[in-house]
Amino acid sequence: MNNKIHMRALLTAGFLAISGLALAHGDIVPQAVETKGLPPLGEEWAEENPYRAPSEHHDLAVEIGSSAYNQNCARCHGLEAISGGIAPDLRELEASHDGDEWFKERVINGAVRDGAVYMPRMADTLSQEALWAIRTYIESEAAKQ
Repeated sequence: MNNKIHMRALLTAGFLAISGLALAHGDIVPQAVETKGLPPLGEEWAEENPYRAPSEHHDLAVEIGSSAYNQNCARCHGLEAISGGIAPDLRELEASHDGDEWFKERVINGAVRDGAVYMPRMADTLSQEALWAIRTYIESEAAKQ
């Protein structure tokens, strides 16, 4: 009987720990992204994705964005940008100014609710080039749907 109580306590503690991870990022540090080959975009953010097709840099941006996404975004937004339900499915963002505006707002400001970090401020660590490459990769995955 005593073993059953201990087992239930352990399972409950484990469930609570895992659910806490699902609710907030905590202290996540974005991984560096090499953007060699993409043209520098400068300090001021572009209004729209500069690598969207028919950009001559589209294919390279998809390649760089794929690696960057898997290193920095997939743990919450899902492999191949297919959300498992913890975070928004980014493939649903329109490949337009409106989708770009939402994307920029999130990567620049992050998402914090009630003091819990749901998404870190990615632009504090990753360059505009890296983040637009991620956006380009996400759009390429959305096109496969």
